[in-house]
Amino acid sequence: MSDEQLPWVGDLIHDEDTRRRGIVTDVRGGTVWVLRPEWGQGQWDSRRPDRLTLIMPREDVRDQL
Repeated sequence: MSDEQLPWVGDLIHDEDTRRRGIVTDVRGGTVWVLRPEWGQGQWDSRRPDRLTLIMPREDVRDQL
């Protein structure tokens, strides 16, 4: 992700470590990404933004709602 922008709040991502899709709900201190499932409840954290692959930017996610 060196040349790409890091995922941010509202982005739909694929977490390579957990093999799950989710939406970024918070970024704490630039070191912890808080994620929720694309569908359903729950949340998990990632400290590896380099393992979060952007599927759809937040602007496009909003258009899907």
